Amino acid sequence: MKTTISSLKKGEKAIISAFDVASIPLKLLEMGCLPGNSVELLQIAPFGDPLYLNINGSHVAIRLETACEIEVEILTK
Repeated sequence: MKTTISSLKKGEKAIISAFDVASIPLKLLEMGCLPGNSVELLQIAPFGDPLYLNINGSHVAIRLETACEIEVEILTK
């Protein structure tokens, strides 16, 4: 089973490992959503969508559908 951004818990940090470029909006790529960059889940909207993230210093909100496409490696404390 792959670990994705959608499976992160609030405050958890990870490193982006892989994704299908065709399924990710270009705007996210431009804001630093690239393999090797860090991601932290800052907040989850009341109904679970969207997710508010810190991706390599950029604060972005992404849809749960998109978050399910981005594979990550969770950083241990």
